Amino acid sequence: MRVSGAHNTTMKAVVQRVTQASVTVGEEQISSIGRGLCVLLGISVEDTQKDADYIVRKILNLRMFEDENGRAWSKSVMDREFEVLCVSQFTLQCILKGNKPDFHSAMPAELAQPFYNHILETMRSAYKPELIKDGLFGASMQVHIQNDGPVTIELSSPTAPSDPKQLAKQEKQQQRKEKTRSKGPSESGREKTAYRSRQDPNASSGADGDVSSEREP
Repeated sequence: MRVSGAHNTTMKAVVQRVTQASVTVGEEQISSIGRGLCVLLGISVEDTQKDADYIVRKILNLRMFEDENGRAWSKSVMDREFEVLCVSQFTLQCILKGNKPDFHSAMPAELAQPFYNHILETMRSAYKPELIKDGLFGASMQVHIQNDGPVTIELSSPTAPSDPKQLAKQEKQQQRKEKTRSKGPSESGREKTAYRSRQDPNASSGADGDVSSEREP
């Protein structure tokens, strides 16, 4: 359960599409990737495994790449079998007090390191382990990012409501969604689709590159 208050913190990730990225500590390059995603990950003091699962699922399923026909926003990093470079970055949990950054919302290092390592293992289990790279936790790193586009997407894990009634409402909504998905499209939905097709055979389900109406993973 999250702590209620003015600053209800969540796990945060900055996901960048890159042509290449690398991490250097001192004079030594410890990891590098070619085309794929560079992810800066900020873990909050209130994060749980549920937050981690959400962020991992989004990172791996975000449609940030083109398909084989060049259509943008069609394929995920897993679809294209590209690499992912993850870098732990507690500064994403910054709360400004005037002009001074405050990092008390970040998970303490002694807890964050095993939690971060578990996130990496979750990602490797869901994808190909050899394609998941990372920096050096707690070190002063130089992160070299060649952003492709540029394309940058910010992610935050959902904020859990503290009101029990709201929690119950969300649970019921999720159960209805799962039942709907398991049953597939309704008869009325199929009939409407067929009717639109008869009315306008050239009708499209959406503009090229528009993913806002598509179901999220």
